[in-house]
Amino acid sequence: MIGRRIEPGPGQESVWDYPRPPRVEPVKKQVRVIFNGEVIADTRNAKRILETSHPPTFYIPPEDLKKEAFKKASGSSFCEWKGSASYFDIVVGDKREAKAAWTYPNPTAGFESIKDHISLYAGRVDACYVGDEKVEPQPGGFYGGWITKEIVGPFKGGPGTWGW
Repeated sequence: MIGRRIEPGPGQESVWDYPRPPRVEPVKKQVRVIFNGEVIADTRNAKRILETSHPPTFYIPPEDLKKEAFKKASGSSFCEWKGSASYFDIVVGDKREAKAAWTYPNPTAGFESIKDHISLYAGRVDACYVGDEKVEPQPGGFYGGWITKEIVGPFKGGPGTWGW
């Protein structure tokens, strides 16, 4: 690991204590996403996936999305844990962000609870909130983790971390 594990303070979690393989758990706080000035997701039923070295990724159930903002995009990717992902462009008004969201339509065993839920790259929308806190995107642009003050690293994704 590059850098030293940051010891979590009261009310914090270290991503180095997260499991591998990852774990899915419910989110107790409200989760909101804003794009081009509009709320495109608002839920109290999100799930988060915890994986060693990564800030959590948040998955929002389809019934809590502004569905017309999500347009199916071409292409797919594969996660060794969750299976094949498909992507969405986000479109609101005259603004489009290509492949800014993804879903697992047929997730592998252990991840069935995120079927058809959508996750978004925090750095490609106006803002993502967990409770009242605006999240920071996971460094690097490849992974989709959301960083809050409750999470400490160091985090995989930035320069020099690909070999972790």
